[in-house]
Amino acid sequence: MTCGYCGTELPATALFCGECGRSLAAPLVRRVSPAADTAILTAVDLEEIDGATVMTRVRAVPPVVEPVETPEPQPEPVEVSRTAPVVVEDPPPTPVADPWQPPARLLRPTPSPRVEEDIEKTRIVSNRVTGQRFVLQFSTGESVTVVGTGIVGRNPVPEPAEYFDHVVTIVDPGKSVSKTHLEFGQTAGSFWVSDRFSGNGTVIREPDALPRRCDPGKRYRVARGTRVTMGEQFFVVS
Repeated sequence: MTCGYCGTELPATALFCGECGRSLAAPLVRRVSPAADTAILTAVDLEEIDGATVMTRVRAVPPVVEPVETPEPQPEPVEVSRTAPVVVEDPPPTPVADPWQPPARLLRPTPSPRVEEDIEKTRIVSNRVTGQRFVLQFSTGESVTVVGTGIVGRNPVPEPAEYFDHVVTIVDPGKSVSKTHLEFGQTAGSFWVSDRFSGNGTVIREPDALPRRCDPGKRYRVARGTRVTMGEQFFVVS
């Protein structure tokens, strides 16, 4: 027989193991296999021979393995979104004008106060500039009294946006005088003339002084008794 603890081969009549000293009279020995890590049960049959108890057989009893219930796999929980569902509402229908709807009542405008028609003529007022009076005595025999500003020539015409108190036209058969020859006026009681870029120019001859030719666009003060020559014509300021 074999020792149920250390596995040593022993004679059939042995009561103790000569290797490990264990008693062989135990009815059941539990031995663990280190290789398989499995519990092995050993049963011992004893008989009484000649008044002595003798182990006659040793047999292994397979361990009782209780069935292990394998838990059934549980489905993984599914997270349910708690967000409120988004509801998309259709836009309200656009109202369509009823083609048979009667037109709105038109309000009559409030009549404006009646304005009487103005048929009267414009009243002419005097807006002449006050100042010194000067007399222009022309070589053609004409004499003109002026106050304020004016232009002189064969056919004098003011430029756009210009205004003059006097427009003096002289007769010049030889056409030596330009259509708009010169401009005149007064400042602080002094008379002045200015050439308007005429063809033959303007010359000033003051008493007891040498004649001076005027530069176009420049004003020249002249005293009373001065002679102003325009081409073949002239006038005297008095």
